[in-house]
Parts: sequence; C-alpha cells; structure tokens
Amino acid sequence: MLPVLLVLTALTAIATIIGSALGGGRWCGYYFPKYWARMFCWLTFVNVKVTGRENIDKDTSYVFVANHQGAYDIFSVYGFLNHQFRWMMKKSLQKIPLVGYSCLKSGQIYVDNSSRSALQKTMATAEKQLRGGMSLVVFPEGSRTLTGKMGAFKRGAYKLATEFQLPMVPLTIDGAYRVLPRTSILPHWGTIRLTIHKPISPAKDEAGIPAVMEATKQSISSALPG
Repeated sequence: MLPVLLVLTALTAIATIIGSALGGGRWCGYYFPKYWARMFCWLTFVNVKVTGRENIDKDTSYVFVANHQGAYDIFSVYGFLNHQFRWMMKKSLQKIPLVGYSCLKSGQIYVDNSSRSALQKTMATAEKQLRGGMSLVVFPEGSRTLTGKMGAFKRGAYKLATEFQLPMVPLTIDGAYRVLPRTSILPHWGTIRLTIHKPISPAKDEAGIPAVMEATKQSISSALPG
C-alpha cells in the first residue's frame, strides 16, 4: 500500500495548497486531511473507535491535549475527532517536502520559540486561528513515546489556553503504539481507541497551570490500560 499512500499524501497536500490559495483554507485545511487520514487507516486495516463525542460542541473552540503513542495518533485525531481544528506543531516539520508547505498555507500553527518576538508571533497566529469554533490539538509530550508510557507534559498548550481562556479537552489515544511504535517502519493492523473527555477549565493565571496539567494528565491516564 505504500505507493498508494504516498500518492494520496501528495494529492491531499496539493489539493490543500490550491484550495487555500483560492480562499478555502479553513475548509480545505481540515476536510481534505480528514479523509486522507481515514484512507490511511482503512488501507492499512486499522480501525478507530471513538467515545465521548457528546462531551464537545462543534461551535466551541477548545485546546485538545492528547498523549502521543505513535504516528497513527495523527491519523486517528485528524480522521475521527469530527471537530474543526488546527495542529500546533514543531517548526522543523515545515521542512517536509510539499506537506510542510500545505500545512503552512492551511493555517497549521508552527511553534517558533527561537526568540521572544518569534514566540509572540506564534501566539498571534494562534489567536487569529482560534475563532468561530476552530480548535487546537497539541501533544504536550512533544514527541512520540519510546516505551508506550506517557512522558512529562510541557507547558506550551496550557499557557495558550490560559492566555485565551479556552477550555481544555483531554484526548486519550490507546492502541497507536501497538499499530506503529516509534521504533518501527511498517504498521500492524489493529484497533485504536480515541476517548474524548469532558472539558477542563483553563487556569486563571500561570500559577494555576500545574494543577490543570495534572488534571488533564489524570484524565488521559484514566482511559489507558493499567
């Protein structure tokens, strides 16, 4: 399936770039990748089961925070969350041929913390995007787990939620590590479970961030096997 998946990825990136150039970035930047992600799962015999959709409202903006088990986390969230969002991603990912440019044109948020002014620009971009029900998805661990266990969370997403006073929604991804761990190249067929938890109020100020971080981490852990 690899050649088919590569062609699908290239076509999705090109369609997203063209659609964004024509003024449809908000729509194209979500729906084209959504069905690309679903095709990725279907063609590799990966089933994604979702629970908790009743916990979120399509017209409300959230900061979703998810554990990061593997590459299929992206396909699971993109394809099956069913809520308009943009990713907050490492600036280095912008270098991926074609895909990096399509992400830029469709309004994904690249984090640049090389300087204070660059970080302020990142925050300004996020503020512009998070309107009218548009949400943000972040992996607060920063990178995929090597062991299958959750790592330490970083504060970036929590600072942003505090700044804009957006509710935070924990997402639990279970099964993606078995399908394609960071140390493997080819996926295994299987089932991934995506659990959407109830929103958690953001911290009122930076002093309250650690408590919110702990609350979201506990919520994510609650849907993982012991």
